[in-house]
Amino acid sequence: MAITLTSHGAAETVTGSKHLIEVTDRNGEKYRVLLDCGMFQGEAVYDVKKDPNRDFGFEPSSIDVLVLSHAHIDHSGLVPRLVAEGYEGPIFSTPATRDLCEIMLMDSAHIQEYDYAYDAKRARKKGREPEEDGPLYTKDDVPPAMALFQVVDYARPTEILPGITLTYTDAGHILGSAAVHLSIDDGDRVLQLSFTGDVGRYVDRLLPEPVTFRQADVVICESTYGDRDHSPIKEAEEELLKHVTEICVKNRGKLLIPAFSIGKTQELLYTLNSLSNDGLLPRIPVFVDSPLAISATEVVRGYTELFREAVREELRKDPDLFSFPGVEFTRSADRSKQLNSVEGPCIIIAASGMMEAGRIKHHLRNELGDEKNGLLAVGFCAPGTLGARILDGAEEVNIFGEAVAVRAKIMRMEFYSAHADRNELVRYLSCQDPKKVKKVFLVHGVDHSLNGLRDLLGAKGFKNIEIPKRGQHFVL
Repeated sequence: MAITLTSHGAAETVTGSKHLIEVTDRNGEKYRVLLDCGMFQGEAVYDVKKDPNRDFGFEPSSIDVLVLSHAHIDHSGLVPRLVAEGYEGPIFSTPATRDLCEIMLMDSAHIQEYDYAYDAKRARKKGREPEEDGPLYTKDDVPPAMALFQVVDYARPTEILPGITLTYTDAGHILGSAAVHLSIDDGDRVLQLSFTGDVGRYVDRLLPEPVTFRQADVVICESTYGDRDHSPIKEAEEELLKHVTEICVKNRGKLLIPAFSIGKTQELLYTLNSLSNDGLLPRIPVFVDSPLAISATEVVRGYTELFREAVREELRKDPDLFSFPGVEFTRSADRSKQLNSVEGPCIIIAASGMMEAGRIKHHLRNELGDEKNGLLAVGFCAPGTLGARILDGAEEVNIFGEAVAVRAKIMRMEFYSAHADRNELVRYLSCQDPKKVKKVFLVHGVDHSLNGLRDLLGAKGFKNIEIPKRGQHFVL
């Protein structure tokens, strides 16, 4: 009888979440459960010889069950490739995660196809063949993957394999996000394992606070902001208004806000709507230039029962919390291109949040060189991404093969991050008796955040805290 853990992603890095649980019971039966199937981004891809998105580290057909924590691409983005390479088992998720994955993965497939075609064209112009033999996956790979989804509601124990029961609790990160709790009976004992996924905030925003969970023997915990704090909500609203006023009113420039299509875009629209309702938002155009964000907002509108109670009360007075006078939702590529010639101040919210893909790259290429404009980063940018290079102070960046000077004002607001800060992570784990937790694995973080959270949890009484390397094997 044995239970083991191997982290094949989000190990000493933020992206590519994949954690493999292997169970051998007293009858010699072996079961393999994969927690998340995320895509690597940023330096996790660029700083290695072989693209880790093309090598799972295990045989996809050998996995019995896939359990998703939420729909963000660094947690679900390789699902179509996993299925295309032979995975045939069920994919468990919450209902909202399933609906968001349907639009997220199709959008991701479009990006994979576009990027591969672009890279192949550039390579052939230089007289060489493309380095890869095709995109990670195509739009045709998405429907077969979606057909494998099985939804599980929060707090509903579900047997997913003999002796293995799954329970989801609301993680408060994005719509449908969940912490994963497995009760694993290998015939010798019952192990309680909890995987936090990504933990949300303890602030008055759209979603409720993360839900407490039962005592665990083993905890796999994210560490994105394990060494820092976020600003209070009131300061955040005032700061957002300050940035809008400075760039759009005083400078008469454009304010670019790269934002993840799911979570941050809706949070920003919610805040701007509140400012508009209070008569504080300047009369300037606001463009939501992301077809994915528009589709995601439509999905979010269908799950208002998952909002916190105070927000549901607001809906009685304002039936649409994401729209207000002056906002335009831009779907067509032609309209997106027209925004480059818009005269006067405006706000452009566009994906992707790390500035690696999507329409934001086009706006950056056209607007970064103008000192009257501003770029407001509202979330985490993984090391090595275009967003990280800009935030680190680069005076020039390469976008679509062109050198682009960075003269616009660069600003950052981490409040809109959907990730808990270090004290919120400690608060989330305060429902656990540290003496009963036999092992804590810290994942989904870079060195300083992993080490910072390890020290903080150690001071709270947690022992045996591990920071796994990619592919490292642990007996639980």
